[in-house]
Amino acid sequence: MDKRRETQTQDRSSDRHAGTGLIRPTVKGKFLYAGAEKLFVRGVTYGTFRPGEDGSEYNKTVVERDFQRIAQNGLNAIRTYDLPPHWLLDTASLHGLRVLVGLPWEQHVTFLEDRRCLWDIERRLREGVRALSGHPAILGYAIGNEIPASIVRWHGRHEIQRCIERLYLAAKSEDPDGLVTYVNYPSTEYLELPFLDLVCFNVYIESRERLEPYLARLHNIAGDRPLLMGEIGLDSRRHGEDTQAGSLEWQIRTSFDAGCAGAFVFGWTDEWHRGGHDVEDWDFGITGRDRSSKPALGAVRRAFAEAPFGAVPHWPRISVVVCSYNGARTIGECVEALSKLDYPDYEVVIVDDGSTDATAAIVSSYSHHGFRLIRTANCGLSSARNTGMEAATGEIVAYIDDDAYPDKHWLKFLATTFMSTDHAAVGGPNIPPHGDGPIADCVANAPGGPIHVLISDREAEHIPGCNMAFRKAALQAIGGFDPQFRVAGDDVDVCWRIRQRGWTIGFSPAAMVWHHRRNSVRAYLRQQWGYGRAEALLEKKWPDKYNGPGHLTWKGRIYGRGRPYAMGRRGRVYNGIWGSAPFQSIYEPAASLLQCLPQMPEWYLVIAMLAAFSALGFPWKPLMLALPLLASAVGVLIVQAVASASRATFTSSTRSRVKKFGLTSLTALLHLLQPLARLDGRLFHGLTPWRRRVTFGHELRSRRVFTIWSELWQSPTEWVRSIEGALQGAGAVVLRGGECDPWDLQVRGGVLNSVRLLVAVEEHGAGRQRVRIRSRPNGSLEGRMLAWLLAILSVWSASDGAADVSAILGISAALLVFRMVRESGAASAVVLRAVRGITGRDRKRWLESSRGTEANFSGSVPLLQGDSA
Repeated sequence: MDKRRETQTQDRSSDRHAGTGLIRPTVKGKFLYAGAEKLFVRGVTYGTFRPGEDGSEYNKTVVERDFQRIAQNGLNAIRTYDLPPHWLLDTASLHGLRVLVGLPWEQHVTFLEDRRCLWDIERRLREGVRALSGHPAILGYAIGNEIPASIVRWHGRHEIQRCIERLYLAAKSEDPDGLVTYVNYPSTEYLELPFLDLVCFNVYIESRERLEPYLARLHNIAGDRPLLMGEIGLDSRRHGEDTQAGSLEWQIRTSFDAGCAGAFVFGWTDEWHRGGHDVEDWDFGITGRDRSSKPALGAVRRAFAEAPFGAVPHWPRISVVVCSYNGARTIGECVEALSKLDYPDYEVVIVDDGSTDATAAIVSSYSHHGFRLIRTANCGLSSARNTGMEAATGEIVAYIDDDAYPDKHWLKFLATTFMSTDHAAVGGPNIPPHGDGPIADCVANAPGGPIHVLISDREAEHIPGCNMAFRKAALQAIGGFDPQFRVAGDDVDVCWRIRQRGWTIGFSPAAMVWHHRRNSVRAYLRQQWGYGRAEALLEKKWPDKYNGPGHLTWKGRIYGRGRPYAMGRRGRVYNGIWGSAPFQSIYEPAASLLQCLPQMPEWYLVIAMLAAFSALGFPWKPLMLALPLLASAVGVLIVQAVASASRATFTSSTRSRVKKFGLTSLTALLHLLQPLARLDGRLFHGLTPWRRRVTFGHELRSRRVFTIWSELWQSPTEWVRSIEGALQGAGAVVLRGGECDPWDLQVRGGVLNSVRLLVAVEEHGAGRQRVRIRSRPNGSLEGRMLAWLLAILSVWSASDGAADVSAILGISAALLVFRMVRESGAASAVVLRAVRGITGRDRKRWLESSRGTEANFSGSVPLLQGDSA
């Protein structure tokens, strides 16, 4: 019955509005589209007005005159705060205006106290959407506007989120093709509403320096969805009409420069009626109460006319490099989109890395666009990227994968960020396109995809290789890409080397590309195995970036779909004192080690160890106690996979509960299989928890005090840096102590043991110094506990007559202790080698002390004052 009514409503709507010329908008990534054309919203709010004698707040004559004037000034949208009459939408359509329809309800009171109130709200919302369903002038529906922070705090954010989702689903059920949003504001920015079609915010910030970073923050909240400014404006009564005009002009330009899909200026007129009264003490309109023009009208017209990009006298030349190996299936789509880029000065260089399919033939068909094809033997991805860099003639080199294609304004957003900052590199989001099928949709929600890592809302630690751009001079200065990374890992390595130089990497949320995900489980797992191999290569080159078990530690925050859910981690909302903060955000503390463990590939090794203990329980029953631990370890893995999959957002239709269950189940399975595939690739290429950090030397006496006499003065900080550089030069993996650590440097011997160094500098006048370096072993607490456990179990099983089990456990304990001693000795040996290297002398004099042995070196300090990385 519902489906028949929905079809009839849409048919009547199509007949009624045929020939109006407006196409209903859709969401594609970070932007809105009307058919094949990108739609930038240039809007103004309209109303609310004092009701007339007929009870309606809209006068047909006034509306017709207003809409004609709004359209003449280059605007294409209005936003209402209540349900407009049908004739108003027809009038808007005749003038080419789209309407963001506000659906008002009792959001300023504690509406959830009475469940009947919520049912009534939903009923009225359904009736309102049903009455307007299918009208081509509708930009979308706003199912709420600024629920007060005190009301959200009263009910709790989770209850409000569920309520908004309920209203969203109700609106979508009445108009499935209509876009639905909720208009939020800074005091409740912490509301998590991933189901909305687009993200709307009312933002009143009177400083450009504060607005720019806040818009970047809102983009990270919006994720892959468009960000639309629901209200921007300034009160001319308090600030003056000229100030209002100037402020609106830069607010609009800043919004579009930041990559917003559009903005609504608040409002069209100073006439404003609210709560049964005319508001006389605010003048936010761009026209007066009598509709007379204010300076703001001209400023808004000029700013919107130049949106999304202002007049730029010179765009930098950009070379787009595409590297492909047997990419015939997707590269045609890639080069076709590249040929349609909206950018005045760019070239495209395609490097065919020894393909054996039709890649070269497809690319050659675009030679009339000036695309250059370079064919090489198969030398790997990094080599191909270096070839493209060397052939590039642009001052900026942008890279995109052959299974991706760019947004029309991709290069302009990249160039805008380069021109306004001194970043050495800039990246943007990569979004899976619609229509790739259910498996690709699940893979897009699985872990291990191409993600970006942000240190702040505008600065990145890592940008994925499918969407990254560099200043050519900076890329050449670091030597380009490392050829050892043939398939993956090259983007991580190059980002680390950029940051190692002290340069920064920017992030432009609007510089988006569409990136196809793997469309089969086998291809996805093969990809993850390759990523595991790349991790092993990265760990050998950057061992200090990995923790003891071999897990990569990012300083920034990971963004993107498919991130595993960390159980037990709950975000805290910053409310301010008594909930009075104007900007209330959610703070998510970093996950603890226990929370991270189930996300690591090595968790499967823990499961294997518990399974081995359980197997030994058959000959010796006490070890059967490992079975509950084994079940818990597996259970945690499954629960986390299900929890992560339940938070997935699918682009495929999920109106059928059976289909949604199937997509969620497959996504959960991928969450289980991905770490296993990644672990296999890591182990196969040497990235094992039991790997040795130092492969040479052994020093039994690991606790020492070294003394260095110097007649060349250095600050204590320079001394620590010199020692750090010497240790790294000797082949050590060195970690720096933190602000609260009672040690300065740590040399890793392996996952079980390390040596920590403490440095003290004595001043002896005339620039002379004595530097003392104390080294002490720092064994892993977990390793010692496991060794003791194995030893105790060995003795226990021997007393029970289980000789075979006792021998296995005893040998395991002995090997563990031996490994700890070896790692400690190796770390101590590299410390000794490094200290000898500081003076360039290979002689020593042992001095007995109560704390151990002291080695005294004399001589001048070599030039090791640079900060080694």
